[in-house]
Amino acid sequence: MPATDQPGFDREDHPHRRRNLLTGRWVLVSPHRAKRPWQGEQAKAAPASGAAYEAGCYLCPTNTRTNGEANPDYPATFVFDNDFPALLTDTPDPASGSSDGDPVFAIAPARGTARVICYSPDHSRTLPQMSVAAVRALVDTWAAQSAELGERFANVQIFENKGEMMGCSSPHPHGQIWASDFVPMEVADEEREQAAWLSARGRPLLDEVAEREIAAAERVVAMNDHWLAVVPFWAAWPFEVLLIARTAAARLQDLDDAARDALAVILGQVTRAYDALFSTSFPYSMGWHQAPGGSDALAAWRLHAHFYPPLLRSASVRKFMVGFEMFAETQRDLTPETAAARLRAALAETENA
Repeated sequence: MPATDQPGFDREDHPHRRRNLLTGRWVLVSPHRAKRPWQGEQAKAAPASGAAYEAGCYLCPTNTRTNGEANPDYPATFVFDNDFPALLTDTPDPASGSSDGDPVFAIAPARGTARVICYSPDHSRTLPQMSVAAVRALVDTWAAQSAELGERFANVQIFENKGEMMGCSSPHPHGQIWASDFVPMEVADEEREQAAWLSARGRPLLDEVAEREIAAAERVVAMNDHWLAVVPFWAAWPFEVLLIARTAAARLQDLDDAARDALAVILGQVTRAYDALFSTSFPYSMGWHQAPGGSDALAAWRLHAHFYPPLLRSASVRKFMVGFEMFAETQRDLTPETAAARLRAALAETENA
C-alpha cells in the first residue's frame, strides 16, 4: 500500500484528487463511476488500413494538394509548409493604433509558421505499423525540424492527431509542427513548475518522477535504458501515456543516436499496445514538450511526450471532457494504475503474437 493511503481508503473505489506536477493543476479521480452503465454515444470504430496509395489523398506521393502543388515521390518522411497554417510570419501588430496595456481587451501579436510531416509514403501504415527503421527516420526528422525552427522561434510544438475522433483531416499518417514567436500556456506552465521543482529539490522534476515510477512499477507501460512510458499518476485521459527521456535531453535535437534508436522502439511499443487494447486503430493526440528557445530553466527540463487518447470503454465509447471537466476540474473514472495494467497486458499480447 502506498504511504499516502490511509486505512479504509481504496483508491480503486473511493473518489480522490491527484496533482499534476507538470502543470500544478488537480485531477479528480472517481473510480466507482466506471461501474455505471453506458447508454450514451457509440462512435464508429476506426476502419482497418486500406491501400498503400490513394489517388484522392492530398498527402500521398505525386498527388496534387489543394493549393495546386504536387508532392514529390518521397521515399520516407516528407515535410512541407501547411497549406492552411494557423500562424503566419508577417501578421500585422494588433496593438497598432490602440492604447497599450488595455486591462479589459488585452491583445498580443502571434506570429509563426506551420508545417506538415508525412510519416511515410505508405497511406495505410500508421505509426504502430511502421518498421523501427522508418520510425527512427521520423525521429530524425522531428529533431532536424526542431533544431531548424528553434533558431527562429520561441517555441516549436510537434504533435500528431490520429484518427477521425481526434479531428484528423486525413487518414494518411502524418503530424504537424507549429512554431511560434510566443511560448504557449501549456509549455509555460510546465517550465514554471519544473523550474520551481529544481530550485526546491535540486533535481529535475521528471528525473524524480521517473525514478519513483520505476520503483513503484504499477503505472509503467514500457521502458528501456533511455525512455520510460507510464500512465502518469495524475493522468486526465483514460489511457493517457507520458513518455519521459531518462537521459539529460531538453530538446529533440539533444538526443544521441542510442536515444533515438531506443525512442523508435518504445514509440512502436506504446502505439501497438494502444491498437491491441480494443482491437482498433487507436485514436490519440500526441505532442512533444521540450524547452522553449531562450529558456532560463534549461537544466530543469526533460524532454517528454504526452499521448492523450479519448477511448474509455471500447473502440466506440470515448471519454467526453464536459460538464464538471469544463466548469470545475478535470475528472477521470478509470484509475491510472488499472489503465497501465491493461496497456501492459495489451503490449504483452502483441509481443507474444
